[in-house]
Amino acid sequence: MWIRAILVVAGALAALVVARDAPNFLVVEAMIGVALIAAVVLLLALVNRRR
Repeated sequence: MWIRAILVVAGALAALVVARDAPNFLVVEAMIGVALIAAVVLLLALVNRRR
């Protein structure tokens, strides 16, 4: 559920950088999606570290 929302955001961000019909759009979308997922995991780790 959360992963789907992150990937939708990644698609929107990728569309700002690369045209949707570009051959490398899926690669850019995947890279942004992985970066967003990593950022969420890092954020969760830092929040749990404070406790």
